[in-house]
Amino acid sequence: MISWMQKHRKWLVITIWISTIAFIGAGVVGWGQYNYGKKATSVAKVGDVEITNQELQQSYTELYNYFSQMMQGKFDEQQAKQFGLQKQALNQLINQALILNLANSYNLKVSDEEILKVITAQKAFFTNGVFDKELYKTLLSRNNLTTKDYENGLKKELLISKTLALFALTPTPLEEKSVQTALNVADKLNYKVLDTSMVNVTPTEENLKTLWESKKAEFMTEAGYDVSYVVQPTTHKEYTATELTDYYNANKMQFTDANGNIKTQADAKEQIINLLNQDTTKKESLKTYIAFKKGELDKSIPIKNALVNGSTNIFNQETLKELATLTQQKAYMKPKLINNEFVIIKLNKIIPSVQKSFDAAKPQVTALFMATAREDALLKVAQSSITTFSGTNTDFITVKDTKGMSGLNAQEEAEFLGKLFSANKKRGFVTLDNKKIVLFNILEQKLLNDSKDNVNSLVLKFKTDLLNENLLKMLRKQYKTEIFVEGL
Repeated sequence: MISWMQKHRKWLVITIWISTIAFIGAGVVGWGQYNYGKKATSVAKVGDVEITNQELQQSYTELYNYFSQMMQGKFDEQQAKQFGLQKQALNQLINQALILNLANSYNLKVSDEEILKVITAQKAFFTNGVFDKELYKTLLSRNNLTTKDYENGLKKELLISKTLALFALTPTPLEEKSVQTALNVADKLNYKVLDTSMVNVTPTEENLKTLWESKKAEFMTEAGYDVSYVVQPTTHKEYTATELTDYYNANKMQFTDANGNIKTQADAKEQIINLLNQDTTKKESLKTYIAFKKGELDKSIPIKNALVNGSTNIFNQETLKELATLTQQKAYMKPKLINNEFVIIKLNKIIPSVQKSFDAAKPQVTALFMATAREDALLKVAQSSITTFSGTNTDFITVKDTKGMSGLNAQEEAEFLGKLFSANKKRGFVTLDNKKIVLFNILEQKLLNDSKDNVNSLVLKFKTDLLNENLLKMLRKQYKTEIFVEGL
């Protein structure tokens, strides 16, 4: 995290607050239900710096949206748990808080003028190439931020930037030469790629039951909610010219073209009508909500039923999060806009997660057993083949080469070469992150006379990583970290 902040300290990207502008419309993703300890508004305290519930929510949302974009929307709460996104979000804030404590110890300050300079330079707030104060307020409001919260977050980021600037590093000629030499070491290899498809494993019923017994707690049914819900019919009305003009004038910041320019009322007419219909439908849905709660729902509106959980969610992630807050005493959810329709939901019953029987868990147990058993079997093949294997020969290659080694894609090849040139063995094997194993035998080695590479950035990164690691270790010893949230 510090590496990222150091790299961007000149052209600061505001990781806590400003980056939310990039995700306008993406919504806020929650991280679950927790019990709070010492303070209702704070989730942690590092030295003298408190980390608020809002900051943690924002940090989690940014990470969630980042992974969701990387995976083209194929990212959900279950995967977020597997990635440990909750802890990642908190750890980012803890690292930032450590730096803020250091800044306070140096008595560093950020002036209002510095904050204003950054805000007025952010193109997200520009209209026709000029900073627009009203757009600034509107965008923050849409993202549930006040100008005070935003500017306080910006102040923290600028303070972090100032502090990290004190540790500016410069590579020395000797360091650059050493790295250049390492990059020019070339090996001629004989190699062979092994993967799990090369080994066969047949589990017995006893194998599977033994694994299931040892990991019962991991094989659970998915918690869910038995709900009833109604969909508010969309209202379609005719609006007067005055109504259209009044709505346009009050909300014109919403009507922009692909270049960010505000549309004319004529060009935005269809959007205006759709939004007016949406507002009218919302008002009607509030009436339906009250009637639903009182058991006086119009018989023309059908009541539907559904089982909702992480896998069978007919609504969306935000609604699933809100369902977790409902109880039998507070069973109704106010109208929510889901897929352009207002939906009113009633919680009928919470379906808790329970341990699966062996038969129910068997497909998962089998998959887990096969994956582990194949990895173990492949490792044994590799260990027994080191001294005898015969594979494919390469030309002289360096750590930075990716020439298309058979059986490896570019990413796998880069990973293999990085690990190969870090090893101190003539023969051996490398296990890749995707569980492939590459056997290698270094046939010949030489030093190339190649000084074309600009290694300044590599040396700088290496030195920065070392500084970051040791700086954080020192700060963790100096400033006590208290976490007030159970489960993190």
